[in-house]
Amino acid sequence: MTMKDNAVEPKYIKGQKVIIQPAGEQGMTQRENDINQYAGQVGEVSNFYWMEPPSGQVFYIYNVSVGANRKEIAVYEDEIVACLS
Repeated sequence: MTMKDNAVEPKYIKGQKVIIQPAGEQGMTQRENDINQYAGQVGEVSNFYWMEPPSGQVFYIYNVSVGANRKEIAVYEDEIVACLS
C-alpha cells in the first residue's frame, strides 16, 4: 500500500498552533527528555512528514517552532494537541 492508497490526511497543518504534550514517560530517552522541556508550551507547525513502515500504517512527524527562540523540534502526532485559543 502507498500513501495514496491509505488516503490518510495529516491531523495538523503548516502554521497551526499546537501545544506540546509528550506522550511517553518522562526520562525514558534523550529525545523524550528534550521534548519534555517544552511540555505545555504553544508552538507552530512549520512542516510535517509522513512515514509508512512495512506494516502499512502511515504516521506523521511534525516540525514545531517553540519557545522564545523559535527552536525547531520534531514531534510525533501523539505528542501535540491543537491549540484552540
